[in-house]
Amino acid sequence: MTQNFTYLGPKIALFEPDIPQNTAAIIRTCACLGAKLEIIEPCGFLLNDKRFKRVVMDYMNEKDIKFYKSSEEFFKIKKNQRIILMTTKASISYTKFKFDKNDTILFGRESAGVPKSVHELVKDRLKIPMKNDKRSLNISSSVAIILAESLKQINLI
Repeated sequence: MTQNFTYLGPKIALFEPDIPQNTAAIIRTCACLGAKLEIIEPCGFLLNDKRFKRVVMDYMNEKDIKFYKSSEEFFKIKKNQRIILMTTKASISYTKFKFDKNDTILFGRESAGVPKSVHELVKDRLKIPMKNDKRSLNISSSVAIILAESLKQINLI
């Protein structure tokens, strides 16, 4: 059963995504949960990439995606908003954090995360706890985990 509602929740932001299939899967997750997606360019692929189109299927609705030409533009527009960076370098677990309905949750590039300069611009950094011998989750899985938790905390699911 499909449900229509006005979205009042956190936004997912992707910093220069470089794997088309992951970005497409994140678009689908955001579409299915009603979340807005923000993409900080440049992307490491074109939106007409066949790998992207295969995964995104008919979930691509550009009115639910905001594109920023650079991280400078993103941080300038977001200067008075809370941005939470998801990173394996954080010491605080997402389970110990109180999400707010206006948060922007930022995820880095699959291949390199975000540069040090972005770390320095963000006050809140969180991680998804993992077993010690594992490096990282797939970004689309990470987005799903964090988006579900933030929506749960603000009573949208």
